[in-house]
Amino acid sequence: MIETPCVKICTLDARAAQCLGCGRSIDEIATWARMSDAERARIMAELPARMAAAGLAPLTTANAAG
Repeated sequence: MIETPCVKICTLDARAAQCLGCGRSIDEIATWARMSDAERARIMAELPARMAAAGLAPLTTANAAG
């Protein structure tokens, strides 16, 4: 199984050009399954800082509803 940061809340923020749920770009989402384990790990390590720099808090199913 491929590790993924996806939280099943796929909403793209046009300003930040990244997913509000996981922080990946549309290109990263589209090519995720074809990336190497090392490339996916590198991106996953960048996601918290990337989301913080864009002023986004990662969404979860718990905070998306309310």
